[in-house]
Amino acid sequence: MPYYRAVGEIPRKRHTQFRKPDGGLYSEELMGQEGFSSDSSLLYHQHPPTAILASEPFEPPPDTRVPNHPLKPRHLVTHKLEATGLDPVLGRQVLLANDDCRISYAVADRPSPLYRDAVGDECLYVEDGTARLESVFGVLDLNPGDYVIIPTSVIHRIVPTGDTPLRTLVVEATGHIGPPKRYLSAHGQFLEHSPYCERDIRGPNEPLLVDATEVEVIVRHRRGWSTLTYAHHPFDVVGWDGQLYPWAFSIYDFEPITGRIHQPPPVHQTFQGPNFVICSFVPRKVDYHPLAIPVPYNHHNVDSDEVLFYTGGNYEARRGAGIGQGSITLHPAGFTHGPQPGAVERAIGAEFFDELAVMIDTFRPLELGEAALRCEDTGYAWTWANRR
Repeated sequence: MPYYRAVGEIPRKRHTQFRKPDGGLYSEELMGQEGFSSDSSLLYHQHPPTAILASEPFEPPPDTRVPNHPLKPRHLVTHKLEATGLDPVLGRQVLLANDDCRISYAVADRPSPLYRDAVGDECLYVEDGTARLESVFGVLDLNPGDYVIIPTSVIHRIVPTGDTPLRTLVVEATGHIGPPKRYLSAHGQFLEHSPYCERDIRGPNEPLLVDATEVEVIVRHRRGWSTLTYAHHPFDVVGWDGQLYPWAFSIYDFEPITGRIHQPPPVHQTFQGPNFVICSFVPRKVDYHPLAIPVPYNHHNVDSDEVLFYTGGNYEARRGAGIGQGSITLHPAGFTHGPQPGAVERAIGAEFFDELAVMIDTFRPLELGEAALRCEDTGYAWTWANRR
């Protein structure tokens, strides 16, 4: 996490006695990454966070996958996946996945159960709707355009709060997700060339206290899914401090980097994860060389599959291919892709692109989930050969 925060009541010195008003001790919990060698936070519970009463197997949502074979680019129309009666966690519909990450889409109209992902960090992008992320660290209010990073093993739930369904694109990692290292100093401060900084990041501001007993938490872990029953509600933290906590960042606060000629996707990078990156394409002025061609050139990223989620505006390079709000394209390694026919000529002389998209590049091939096959536009692969 980029910087230190302190919320609620904490003792002056860590690992020392911290007593309740009745004289009893609060229970201290250190939550940290990479053993004791990376970012961590200290949480102070009213009850022992270790007290469980039962553990039972939990049957997870189905997750069947097939290879992208025969190889071809894909267009997924996520808004065909309309659903009711689903929550933002168990209602996730897996679209693409490999051994490093799983990319899902969720349409939810009810709160999720209490949930802990013990496999890796999660990155949620809110396409539409509003929500509250409630966790042991407190509350984050989420709006359209927000990314939220939920660190590994944080107990939380997601509560839709608006009149319309909550639509989220979800990246579940097998490791940690954070800002690119090139944006940070040796001490973790955002550097001047970074397209966002600490002022743009939101974290929980006050504790969230819930008094309940025999509380179930669904846990996704490295050997399956389980339901743990806790003696007391996990939301009993009176204070915490550290650099590990859920945090939100709006895509509208991403400051685009532009140039005289077309800039490559690394200038749009927002996060990095294990063997993948996440980038943000936002409204921006485009190339100002007198002979510039603002749309991307044909390119073949030989080491990665490219996923683009179109979430606003008009993505100029894909015009004529049936791309709309909520579309996802997969351009796999082994396929050279680029602007649709006619896009290059149309873009010449453009000064501004009004587009909003989230890109995920993975460095291992992605397989297709059952939901991807249900919402695929099967004619997309041939649109470069069909001049429109």
